[in-house]
Amino acid sequence: MDHSVYDRRRYPIVDVREGYGEWVRTYEDTVLDEMDLRLLARLRTVDWSSARTVLDLACGTGRVGAWLRERSRAAIDGVDLSPEMLEVARAKGVYRTLSVADVARTGMASAAYDLCVQSLADEHLTDLSPLYREAAHVTKRGGSFVLVGFHPQFLMAGVPTHFDRAPGEPVTIRSYVHLLSDHVKAALASGWTLAEMDEGLVDEAWLAKKPKWREYVGLPISFSMVWRLALEEVRDGAH
Repeated sequence: MDHSVYDRRRYPIVDVREGYGEWVRTYEDTVLDEMDLRLLARLRTVDWSSARTVLDLACGTGRVGAWLRERSRAAIDGVDLSPEMLEVARAKGVYRTLSVADVARTGMASAAYDLCVQSLADEHLTDLSPLYREAAHVTKRGGSFVLVGFHPQFLMAGVPTHFDRAPGEPVTIRSYVHLLSDHVKAALASGWTLAEMDEGLVDEAWLAKKPKWREYVGLPISFSMVWRLALEEVRDGAH
């Protein structure tokens, strides 16, 4: 569902490529670790150090790639729609390859990765199914897909993905609301099994950095899911 149904701020809306191409200048100063990296650190069913190959979907400026590099010696590849974001990621020196690509059509080889990750990008997709299908395509049997998303409840509270194009000039990057059940349906249809899930609330750690957000205290702002592919493909009628 298009987020405009819930949007209370009514900022001008730009598309994903344009928005992130401009936001790149201040992105790492405005996206807080509490949004995604804190949730990644809390996961208990992922052995980050055991992966030998990782694909970072919608890798952006490489925040997640840098976090992974501190915990893994894996070869990490990244894809993103924004060339400007990829230039920042490249400067971090943690990726084997970086490519301009859509998360639903990465161009990567089948069953090439032990682990796929995606952080804070699913809200820009009109449909989740192509994402989960592509992740299943590039992930090895027995591998994992870790997704961190902008919580639908927070989006429905009226706050879109947005940034300041210039001081006092906020804009929204076009967003969509996907219920958690939408993720489950799309993932199960692509052969994934849910191994773990967590949700992050706006709490005192958030308020220490965003004091104006007191009205949102207690609301879930992000979520994480760990999905696994079966070691063997399950066929209809198999017992």
